Amino acid sequence: MIGAVPARDATLAERLRAGRSPRRRAVDRAGRGLALAATLACVVPLAAVLFFVVAKGAGALNLDLLTKPAKALGTGGGALQSWLGTVQMVGLATLIAVPVGIAAGIYVSEFAGHRAARAIRFASDVMVGVPSILVGIFVYVLLVLPFRQFNAFAGSVALAVIIVPVIQRTTEEVLGLVPRELREGSLALGVPSWRTTLSVVLPTARAGVLTGVMLGVARAAGETAPLLFTALGSRLVNIGGFGEPMDSLTLFIYNGARSPIAALNDQAWGAALLLLLLVLGINVSVRLRSMGGVRA
Repeated sequence: MIGAVPARDATLAERLRAGRSPRRRAVDRAGRGLALAATLACVVPLAAVLFFVVAKGAGALNLDLLTKPAKALGTGGGALQSWLGTVQMVGLATLIAVPVGIAAGIYVSEFAGHRAARAIRFASDVMVGVPSILVGIFVYVLLVLPFRQFNAFAGSVALAVIIVPVIQRTTEEVLGLVPRELREGSLALGVPSWRTTLSVVLPTARAGVLTGVMLGVARAAGETAPLLFTALGSRLVNIGGFGEPMDSLTLFIYNGARSPIAALNDQAWGAALLLLLLVLGINVSVRLRSMGGVRA
């Protein structure tokens, strides 16, 4: 009797396969074809963008572009001031956004009531979807107009506003995946809830939190609109002068692509390839970290 069950199941499966009508087989093939077409619709544009940027920018991405500043007038020079500005503004934005985003995620996941958590979650979702140009206008009114000076600090604040909701939502979701038993075990030992969160829950979810931080940084590195209203851009190398205009790779690409000079167009393609490599590097690191966390 025990050995007859698999044979009965096999016979039933064969009958089901044999009983499939041509219409059902056609619907199945059509569904598979639509799924394949949707997959290609997602992958082909990405591959096309990568190929196009690499083909256009490979010739312009050289040592001069990385080590020489732009000339004040005319063509020539490089994008030293641009990638240095990106590193500085994105770095400061990360320093501002990481504590705020992680703290907000911890509060919503561990301490907030149901209504408060739902309200904060809704606000974060709205902020993630707000066009970045609106963030730039808001920071422009807040930190540029009162001082009558475009400045890199305002640009960093605008980027931080964009990063915070990404980190907050990721932190909240990751902390929610931590087993309840870990919290209960720590509380049973007499450890306060805040100490349990910092010493048990947060270290357990560390990989996921870092993934959210890196995704937020990758998004901020590719933003242009907020910086047009805040940092403005500059052809001068600015190191540490957050009270003055500062250039970035995105602004360099924007200005170079609009120029009627072919040499500046080529430099813009080289800077675009550099920015693409930066963003891809961050995303690949996130993917590898996530895979490492799953194996662990």
